[in-house]
Amino acid sequence: MQRSSNLWRAAHAGVAAHSEVVHVGAAGLPGDLEVPADAVGLVLFAHGSGSSRLSRRNRDVAAVLQAHHLATLLFDLLSEPEAADRANVFDIALLGTRVVQAIDWVDRRPDLAGLHTGLFGASTGAAAALVAAAARPGRVGAVVSRGGRPDLAGDALARVAAPTLLIVGGADTQVLALNRDAMRRLTCNKRLEVVPGATHLFEEPGALGGVAELAAGWFETHLSGGRHR
Repeated sequence: MQRSSNLWRAAHAGVAAHSEVVHVGAAGLPGDLEVPADAVGLVLFAHGSGSSRLSRRNRDVAAVLQAHHLATLLFDLLSEPEAADRANVFDIALLGTRVVQAIDWVDRRPDLAGLHTGLFGASTGAAAALVAAAARPGRVGAVVSRGGRPDLAGDALARVAAPTLLIVGGADTQVLALNRDAMRRLTCNKRLEVVPGATHLFEEPGALGGVAELAAGWFETHLSGGRHR
């Protein structure tokens, strides 16, 4: 807990934090937006099944990204009544649509419009992020998957144009096999990073920090350049 607290404080020097209502279709979903003064890009987070914008792991990763001059938006993909229906939690088409609508919401914000945008997906959220990247090929500049299920993106994998980084724990053997299969189906600039000895949730000492640094490097490489026009 002390490590996470220190990460948060270090990253939040010069970071403006806002609670937001992210408008997706007719719905308004709660979100947390953090914008460094010198942001070079914006990363939208798509959480996994059974999680939310309050995911400790995603928040730890977001803190590291902010320290690397990347704005972050963590938001709930479903309303509370929607999340109560377990079928919605695994509806990748619905979740992907919500990520697309969040991208469109960003574009309507004068303070955010034009920032090069990346997507960070965890577990099933990785599939939603890839579906959204396929739907917005000119808008999504990079994708990172943490312990994700990119295979669930199905036919959308072949349409992803954004550079994509898949990060998997070396001890998460079943998910690693699924990621290797997804790598063969992706046709974009792609890379698979295996964190030695890490399990699905990257709970081992230093494992999540390694994920965060890999993600930060990927987004810095592919989102840098400030705002597009």
